[in-house]
Amino acid sequence: MTTTDGNLYIDINTANVPDERGYFGEFGGRFVPETLVPALNELEAAYLGAMADPEFQAELANLQSTYVGRETPLTHAKRLSEMLGGAQIYLKREDLAHTGAHKINNALGQALLAKRMGKQRVIAETGAGQHGVASATAAALLGLDCHVYMGSTDIKRQQPNVFRMRLLGSEVIAVESGSKTLKDAINEAIRDWVTNVRDTFYLLGSALGPHPYPRMVRDFQSIIGHEARRQIVAQAGRLPDVCIACVGGGSNAIGLFHAFRDDEQIDLIGVEAGGRGIIGGEHAARFADLDVSRPGVLQGTRSYVMQTSDGNIMNTHSISAGLDYASVGPEHAYLRQMERAHYTYATDSETLSAFQTLSQTEGIIPALESAHAIAEVIKRAPTMPPDSIILVNLSGRGDKDLDTVMEVLNP
Repeated sequence: MTTTDGNLYIDINTANVPDERGYFGEFGGRFVPETLVPALNELEAAYLGAMADPEFQAELANLQSTYVGRETPLTHAKRLSEMLGGAQIYLKREDLAHTGAHKINNALGQALLAKRMGKQRVIAETGAGQHGVASATAAALLGLDCHVYMGSTDIKRQQPNVFRMRLLGSEVIAVESGSKTLKDAINEAIRDWVTNVRDTFYLLGSALGPHPYPRMVRDFQSIIGHEARRQIVAQAGRLPDVCIACVGGGSNAIGLFHAFRDDEQIDLIGVEAGGRGIIGGEHAARFADLDVSRPGVLQGTRSYVMQTSDGNIMNTHSISAGLDYASVGPEHAYLRQMERAHYTYATDSETLSAFQTLSQTEGIIPALESAHAIAEVIKRAPTMPPDSIILVNLSGRGDKDLDTVMEVLNP
């Protein structure tokens, strides 16, 4: 991942890729209208060409260093480790990347690819607003016209990010259909792309959607895990015992997991949104509730999908807008099926408690998405020996969530 001169490069020569049809085992693929097939073929060819081009890689590496602020630090959470009385906890600080989350890694890579392809107009979808902000940021940097689709429910609970997107020069388009959240924003973005496919680049924000998006997003986010792998060895003298990350679509988690996937002794743990609890269905824990979640196709890819017995997509709930999604990236479904990664969940109440705990013990206010991962750390660390190591991807900072938390804690 790092060259001898210190530049950051993406290595696509890895065995951990989908097959030529975009499948990770039985998951993935490309389920789209015929109109989009040429566009996806063009995108795949452009991506592979860019990854093989040293000039593209060097430009991306330079911007990651001088604009995004990579590499992001690895912080030993000493007080939290002491309080829990078990494993030593290390935080990969994606909250300190420009725009406040990991989303900029992928947005910047895809925006550069759009420019390389001659696409002046980009569209994006967003739930928590962080991908929208990252897309708007990259578009402003590169002089691209940006339109962001966002569910009106998410607009109400993420006003600071909505203002940031508009301030950056992007148009935020409210989606009033369905549950008015991330799923519906993706639907509208896809409709836009079908209509304007010749001159528009769809800058998809998570490791889902039709091939080649799951692979492409993973590759752009894999910088997280590669940095963390070097950093944990430098600081702690060895690799971690456990890697933990929250999972909505799954981009921050797959970005961390990818660098450790071949280390079978390391447990990979994804934390989904337990919402108000599994019983009752007001959650987004796809792998935890197999009564309603089963393999199916949603928005271009085959993965686990929360659905009724008739195959209709179920509404989801999470205090975190970024995890409020009925499906999950296909590589996560594959890792679970292969028992290489394991998935659990944190409820809204557990997440709020973890949000406050990390803030008060380490002076770090996490995004509500990241607080799901911290909630699992709080459960798991006390059961582990004090010389063991947990590596957590702190995917974003909590500025965007303060209104939501204040409303709950100070009604």
